[in-house]
Amino acid sequence: MNCTIKSFVVNLVQENCYIVSDESREAVIIDCGAARPGECAEIENYIATEGLTPVAHLLTHAHFDHILGAAFIQERYGLKARCHAADLPLLNGLGRQYEDFLRVPFHGQQPTPGEPLTEETTVTFGTHSLQVIPCPGHTPGGVCLYCEAEHVLFSGDSLFQLSIGRTDLPGGHHWTLIRSLQHLLRTLPPATAVYPGHGPATTIATEKTANPYLSL
Repeated sequence: MNCTIKSFVVNLVQENCYIVSDESREAVIIDCGAARPGECAEIENYIATEGLTPVAHLLTHAHFDHILGAAFIQERYGLKARCHAADLPLLNGLGRQYEDFLRVPFHGQQPTPGEPLTEETTVTFGTHSLQVIPCPGHTPGGVCLYCEAEHVLFSGDSLFQLSIGRTDLPGGHHWTLIRSLQHLLRTLPPATAVYPGHGPATTIATEKTANPYLSL
């Protein structure tokens, strides 16, 4: 069975939220940053129209633009957002993050953290699974999510098309991120499709040969 990957570009920062499903109709939600009612409704309508059953909400990291819809997912589908333990302070500080970055009051809901993700975590949906790969540097608890069966990687804000995540925010560390990404490029198949937290998809092969930050 092949995976279906549906992306939604949401909130003021144009973040990519993904819903990944297969023919079983089970689905995993990745980085729901939906902030506006219309964005939440679009996601809800897609899930209903496709007859999907969400079984997990996974976070590649816990910056505010990736978690603004976490309370909605929790309320609508009973799924608590799961992130690496090192990013729990970010998840628990959603309102403070929002106000510090956008300089406007936060009037949303604070999500409740779910079971933390670790490097031993594998999340199964239908006949597929997502493996958690630690990728610190953009945030202390940044991770990538890898579907080996489909050769697909969800890289969050660690790896973008011909670029990498910023490391000037609290908890970021440039060389830690570089080492994390160089490990990914060395170990994953070149044909792996990469779906980032912002912007278009890319491949491991493209980033190995053309990413100016990651010469190997």
